[in-house]
Amino acid sequence: MKNGMTDVQHIQQLATDVQRVRSEVAKVIVGQQDVIDQLLISLFARGHCLLVGVPGLAKTLLIRTLADTLDLQFSRIQFTPDLMPGDITGTEVIEDDRTTGRKSFRFVKGPVFANIVLADEINRTPPKTQAALLEAMQEHCVTAAGTTYQLDKPFFVLATQNPIEQEGTYPLPEAQLDRFMFNVTLDYPSFAEEVNIVRSTTLEAMSTVAHVMTADQIISAQQLVRRIPVADNVLEYAVRLVHATRPGSEATQRVNDFLSYGAGPRASQYLVLGAKARAALSGRPTPEIADVNAVAIPVLRHRIVTNYNAEAEGITAAMLIQELIDGNP
Repeated sequence: MKNGMTDVQHIQQLATDVQRVRSEVAKVIVGQQDVIDQLLISLFARGHCLLVGVPGLAKTLLIRTLADTLDLQFSRIQFTPDLMPGDITGTEVIEDDRTTGRKSFRFVKGPVFANIVLADEINRTPPKTQAALLEAMQEHCVTAAGTTYQLDKPFFVLATQNPIEQEGTYPLPEAQLDRFMFNVTLDYPSFAEEVNIVRSTTLEAMSTVAHVMTADQIISAQQLVRRIPVADNVLEYAVRLVHATRPGSEATQRVNDFLSYGAGPRASQYLVLGAKARAALSGRPTPEIADVNAVAIPVLRHRIVTNYNAEAEGITAAMLIQELIDGNP
């Protein structure tokens, strides 16, 4: 029990709070409901997100608005080819001690020391700098000169990639992509949504959002999601879906024809965690198979590798995952 509430009551309260978060974000962001839901699921499941979309789709505004609504510290890092690991994690500087006259080192924290970190165009920076952020994502700490500094909780990284203009970029290898819970794609707004966007953003006054949740409430909700029970048939369904992405004698002909590699065990973990978080945000005490299916594409899209045959025939990873969902009893 938490604050006198049972877990079921806590789940219902969380669903109410998240609905208020959605309403506040909608004051600033037009549309993108699926994207917002995926970001919230990832946050409450203690995951991280990779956002893929062309410039101008309000990725930064969306994340900043979400941070404001959740009353979390926000930090943005613009990744460039000359960015160094210390520019992200922080660095030691020499300063004079006025009382003793001696010089000493002091660690100055970098922008990674925030609750929500936007890594803008992460594929624009060399692998050494990418690895510094990815290590912080995995370990939730930074080590400098032999001293370990814990990152603030909750800690949520959203990295963006531009799907066009790939010249001079450093694509994340599959092993590093696997550290992101979701691969979220942002599409162009509809005509009506774009009319509303232009109308609201060409006025002098901008909408402001209210704080709905606090860091402590989010941490409590993350712990709640971990406690949610999962029925064996739902868990086995998630694992079976991941197994179905792996080429081999037990795979479908389509998987063998169009995939080079399937998803690993981390995909099964994130399918179950994503399903649990989605159920909790909907006010339900346990996830269903429909919850697994709802998070399957963002969880699996960046974990399976299509081959030349798929590219030649215009077959995408998302299309193959949907086929597996439709054919998975």
